[in-house]
Amino acid sequence: MTNRRNFLKAAGIGMAAAAVPGLANAASVNAEVRKGKSDIQLGVASYTLRKFSTEEALDMTVRCGVNRITFKDMHLPLDADNAAIKETVELCKKKGVTLYGAGVVYMRSKEDVDRAFEYAKTAGMEMIVGVPNHELLEYVEGKVKEYDIKLAIHNHGPGDKLYPSAESAYNLIKNMDKRMGLCIDIGHTKRINRDPEQDVKDFFDRVLDIHIKDVTAAAAEGKTCIIGRGVIDFPAFMKNVVDMGYKGTLALEYEAEADDPLPGMMESFGYTKGVMAML
Repeated sequence: MTNRRNFLKAAGIGMAAAAVPGLANAASVNAEVRKGKSDIQLGVASYTLRKFSTEEALDMTVRCGVNRITFKDMHLPLDADNAAIKETVELCKKKGVTLYGAGVVYMRSKEDVDRAFEYAKTAGMEMIVGVPNHELLEYVEGKVKEYDIKLAIHNHGPGDKLYPSAESAYNLIKNMDKRMGLCIDIGHTKRINRDPEQDVKDFFDRVLDIHIKDVTAAAAEGKTCIIGRGVIDFPAFMKNVVDMGYKGTLALEYEAEADDPLPGMMESFGYTKGVMAML
């Protein structure tokens, strides 16, 4: 790794850009970090902002210098009618934020699947970050083909009986439609003592989305913390993502400090942008 002083200087530039939207725009490090062969977009998984209203969540996303989001159902209920969905989509547009997906959406029945795809279609989403029961995977694949909306299966690490790892999902979908893919959560990956960098390499052909975070330990008791303060080698992970040519979104899912997540979000985005500035 480059020496710590230079790295922290670059990370500091990133944090400043994250904290001041005008600076973010001027430095071209707001929502997209373009480095040679890779177009990496930064976003927010709105579970991060679960204690806040939809409008507040969008405003806080913009304050981080980011313009992409996936909505958890507290920000756009899965049972919302078409008018409510369209009103929320218009609010996103007004704020300058792209609502690119929903999630995490649990699918325990065919009715859940039907509702999720109709919801995503009405909102104009390109992706559902989901957790479908195993017996529903073929049915979900049919919906992916019918609606042309991607399904990215999210791993939840220790204690998750369905998809503890990206590999557990990959093995079930690897022969399915290419739009059946993965949302690799690197924090939960580390908590099951797997290497996030290696998992992205091994299953890259199905990686549709990535949830970024850091954790305090490579074990079940590991907790979410600010990126750069935990046990994930984030510079190595980011270099791998760039080298692999990833063109999707890195969505921050910051689960800590639910009542006041903005400082941790800003520092996490600043660190990420600092890393990118050095690659």
